[in-house]
Amino acid sequence: MSKKDKNKDTMTEEQVQETVMESSEKKDSKKNKKQDPVESLKLELEQEKDRYLRLFAEFENYKKRTGRERIEFFKTASQEVMVSLLPVLDDFDRALKEIERTEDDGLFKGVELISNKFRETLRTKGLKPIETNQGDTFDAEIHEAVTQIPAPDDSLKGKIIDVIEQGYTLGERIIRFPKVVIGQ
Repeated sequence: MSKKDKNKDTMTEEQVQETVMESSEKKDSKKNKKQDPVESLKLELEQEKDRYLRLFAEFENYKKRTGRERIEFFKTASQEVMVSLLPVLDDFDRALKEIERTEDDGLFKGVELISNKFRETLRTKGLKPIETNQGDTFDAEIHEAVTQIPAPDDSLKGKIIDVIEQGYTLGERIIRFPKVVIGQ
């Protein structure tokens, strides 16, 4: 063989080595490319799982919240009607006080029966009066102070002297605060 042929052969060997190196690099890069998609898919799967869990938790919270709101709505659905009937209850109280002054027992008994039946019907629907009596301690969260007057007695300072208007609750919600006069 001549030198030229040997150079061709050596070049060929070098080329073969380069080709082998390039192919091994290509294989490595293919492996890297295969690992990258797998890793990226794993990452994407984890993100989707996390998103799904959050969405599921949010939906469960939504169901619970709407369930509570629905129960609350049914408890207080009649609130508007009850509030509009409260002046009728007040009128019954005033009528009973005025009729009590007269000597007509039949009239008093008749109005009292109607008043009691009306109150009982409203009570079965969840309306309850707030017990407020003269001499009770004033509580700003429960009572509405209409005015303050000088206390007739030192023991009535900061206490309820008179109840002007009865307060009512519907379920656990106060729909009308009792209006009171407190001692100063």
